[in-house]
Amino acid sequence: MAERSFARHETFHPRYGWFRKAYTVAAEDPGVFGREEAPVVIGVGKNMVRAIRFWGLAAKLIVEDPQSPNRRAPHFVPTRRGHALFGPNGWDPYMEDPGTLWLLHWLLLARRCRLPVWWLAFNEFHAVEFTEPDLEEAVTAQLEAVAAWAMPHPSSLKKDLSALVRTYSSVPRTGRVSIDDVLDSPLRELKILERSRATGSLRFRLGSKPTLPAPIVAHAALDYLDRYGRGGRTVTISSLVHEPGTPGRVFRLNEAELLESLKSVADDCDELRISAPAGAWQLAWSDEPEAIATGLLHDYYGASPKDARSGLAGDEPVGLELLPQGGLGTNATVTKRADGRRSHKRRLEALSPAEDMLQEAQGAGVA
Repeated sequence: MAERSFARHETFHPRYGWFRKAYTVAAEDPGVFGREEAPVVIGVGKNMVRAIRFWGLAAKLIVEDPQSPNRRAPHFVPTRRGHALFGPNGWDPYMEDPGTLWLLHWLLLARRCRLPVWWLAFNEFHAVEFTEPDLEEAVTAQLEAVAAWAMPHPSSLKKDLSALVRTYSSVPRTGRVSIDDVLDSPLRELKILERSRATGSLRFRLGSKPTLPAPIVAHAALDYLDRYGRGGRTVTISSLVHEPGTPGRVFRLNEAELLESLKSVADDCDELRISAPAGAWQLAWSDEPEAIATGLLHDYYGASPKDARSGLAGDEPVGLELLPQGGLGTNATVTKRADGRRSHKRRLEALSPAEDMLQEAQGAGVA
């Protein structure tokens, strides 16, 4: 489900350009995020440097280099997905396609999620209309139920909830409002979290979403199957809607809406098939879900960047040979290693979201 991580964003919600900035900085100089001159090199304040790094990690666009020469000041490199998305010949180098925002939304909440408060809000909170205190109370109760986790400080919980609301919804203009609250987040364009002008309360937007492309929905479904190691070759549409961590929960889609998106993609994809052999609609696949998911993005964006991967493989570091100057930018102070690539991370065992949460808590540190 998620890592035990709270308030690591320095109270900043993701701003326009920050996702691409995280990739670009890591691609040009993997060591810059840990150096004292980072604010000068990146052109933002010290706290914003940490925030940009966090949002790049949370969206699975960059990752800590497992072969960093100094573990106390680790290097951060693009993931294979991050490079495929924002690299020079990537799927959407300038983040111009509306589908990219939905893809980033999915990645922020996909396993391993660095935003457990957000994960619970989207996956385990079912109120139709609510206030921030309602959401805080519900998330607190969910976290208290995870016996292996120490509860975060209330202020950390409030910061994560505030970042969630500011990321996806407008801030009421009553009283004094900070400039950080006013600055837009690109994910507000999704309009998945709305605030009532009459009451000021919030609600997750249900129903069809005109800006959500069907290939992104299908990609998310296959990405989910890869991340959770679902066995077999079929899955019911119902489970892709109602189980925690699924596209139905994250995109707030019902069965009919998810089915419509998957059908439209399966009609043009030989590796996917929609059927209802026993009266229940199901998705079937004839190749590895990760490979199909990557192929869908190739087709959707009209580009096939080298070493592009989805699922867990997409979270791995990209090969150094694909980065500018082999991963050594103009500000780099490290020397290039001979291997050129990092070893693959250990593939996760298939666990349910609840089991996943508990297992990850075993070795989690303090936020």
